[in-house]
Amino acid sequence: MTTHSYLACDLGAESGRVILGTLDEGRLTLEEVYRFPNGPLHTGGGLRWDIHALWNEIKTGLKLAAGRGQPESVSVDSWGVDYVRVDAALTPLALPFHYRDPRTDLVFAAAQKTASPEVIFAETGIQFMPINTLYQLLAEQAEALAETDQFLLIADYFGARLSGIGVAERSLASTTQLYHPERREWSEALTAGFGLPRSVFPTLVDSGTILGPLTPEIAAETGLRDVQVIATCSHDTGAAVAAVPEEGDDWAFLSSGTWSLLGVELPAPLINPQVQAANFTNEIGHGGSVRFLKNIAGLWIVQECRRAWQAAGQDYGYDELTRLAAEAAPLRCLLHPADARFLAAGAMPKKVQDFCRETGQPVPESPGEIVRCALESLALSYKDTLAQMEMLTGRRLTRLHVVGGGSRNALLNQFAADGTGRQVLAGPVEATAAGNVLLQALALGHLADAAALRRTVRDSFSIETYMPSNSAAWQEAFARFQLLETRFLETHP
Repeated sequence: MTTHSYLACDLGAESGRVILGTLDEGRLTLEEVYRFPNGPLHTGGGLRWDIHALWNEIKTGLKLAAGRGQPESVSVDSWGVDYVRVDAALTPLALPFHYRDPRTDLVFAAAQKTASPEVIFAETGIQFMPINTLYQLLAEQAEALAETDQFLLIADYFGARLSGIGVAERSLASTTQLYHPERREWSEALTAGFGLPRSVFPTLVDSGTILGPLTPEIAAETGLRDVQVIATCSHDTGAAVAAVPEEGDDWAFLSSGTWSLLGVELPAPLINPQVQAANFTNEIGHGGSVRFLKNIAGLWIVQECRRAWQAAGQDYGYDELTRLAAEAAPLRCLLHPADARFLAAGAMPKKVQDFCRETGQPVPESPGEIVRCALESLALSYKDTLAQMEMLTGRRLTRLHVVGGGSRNALLNQFAADGTGRQVLAGPVEATAAGNVLLQALALGHLADAAALRRTVRDSFSIETYMPSNSAAWQEAFARFQLLETRFLETHP
């Protein structure tokens, strides 16, 4: 069997990587060639992403990769919803807004007066969140849209810089709340209804589309020759789910990181009033599959706590915080991750403490107590979400498969098993990079189909298993969690 190699540019909210993937004899190996930091840029014009710095970092990674051989292709994946406004030459017109910029808060409520939530959901099947691209575009100044040739979602923007071709890959486009998953096109009802110029919407392409070779300029600058640029699943979760090494339909996936993305894979969108009421979302995966999921706050709460403690001179590593959490008293206090206060950055330890105080619970004081509160609450949120998912899909879900950076957190994985009462399988950590790379292999004909892709993942990476225990204590905690959820729903109708 011939050996093939590919490059994955994986962009996350905290860091980015350039990864070399090698497929040999049915096994995949991944090598991190280059890692670089990422994060919001605080400017006078709001919270932004520094795409110029990211572009330079990507090129640095590609240059380093060129010294390790000649890969056959490259693909970029990123988080969803954010976009770059570009002109006809694909030149950015401004730094893109960060999804946590608060400019969409007022627009979010106003938009649902222009088009009812029922209409918006029927058109898109997407979970309502102020960060969605729909509300970001509505928050743009009219003159900004007037000068825009098209908007490109983050990974697709960098794919365009590499290939010279600006498109919208469907897995990423589906996060915008402007994509019609049944018609497989931009929603004419919403673009027209909200007065958004149709000209700024890029051409849609399927996952696995070969865009073409690197531009001559980038090939010369990086030293990479005869490399194809492929739009695999431009959305990082889409790439990760494609690489979940599972079979059958009795499992759910959890892409665990800054966000916890918990869902199942369906053959078609599930759009009805019950799904809308439960605030689930239908995102597109490889081959037209649907990631039926819910976005949960995830490890963002812990990450923000760590930043707050660092600013105060307490520089805890994640491993140390996990150890301190393991030593703290169990199931003492809980929070509801969907509470709006936890979405915004800043002062996160105080927000956790305030929530517990306001809900009549013991107030966590130490970092270990605060982190344990967050992790146990996440696990109970998983249980709640899985129960809703079973009801909506009619499936019995016996396993939860965790992928992504959060799958390293053995404490959270055990909490997830205990809290949900299900077997938890963790790994691979690098599911997004593995999915990105193997979808390139599939596009180039080096793998036969999606089943062969998942078989390759099973044969290439170790999986950790966690079994549930201490069910009585967790059942009691879940009853308390449901009371918090009732309180949340009463105050957020």
